Amino acid sequence: MGKLFQTLEERHIEFIRQQPLFFVATAPKEGRINLSPKGLDALRVIDDQHILWLNLTGSGNETAAHLLEDSRMTLMFCSFGEKPLILRTYGRATALHPDDDAWSDLSPHFAENIGARQIISLTIELIHTSCGFGVPRMTFDGHRELLDQWIEKKGEQGIRDYWEEKNRISLDGNPTR
Repeated sequence: MGKLFQTLEERHIEFIRQQPLFFVATAPKEGRINLSPKGLDALRVIDDQHILWLNLTGSGNETAAHLLEDSRMTLMFCSFGEKPLILRTYGRATALHPDDDAWSDLSPHFAENIGARQIISLTIELIHTSCGFGVPRMTFDGHRELLDQWIEKKGEQGIRDYWEEKNRISLDGNPTR
């Protein structure tokens, strides 16, 4: 049932673009594995081996901490619709921050957002698809607006203060930059 690919095919790219939800998995050399659901309009397939996603402010910052130690990252997309499919991309990623030189080149891929703390750039090494027969069918009612409302209410300085207070250290005590 499962198939392996070295690069994304056009049908994979179209499948990814249709998914309102994806999952990000990273791990430090020692410590907790992180698995986070992501949504909103925050993911871009750049080409058959590169994906970018805009990492917005959240309660933690595990991905950034993990990537400082170990660049391995998996993104998983799964269909909750009529046709089942699970697609995983395995690769190496870097976290780019607003003060990095590459930020100005990559940030135009996304709408401006003061809550944007990193752009994660994934270079794909392997793609794995599987059946998804065990994934339930569900309908998508829409994106939540709560994060954008919270970011807007905090304002630019409030977001920076929040990063300083809540996003500098991972659950395992590692720096996030």
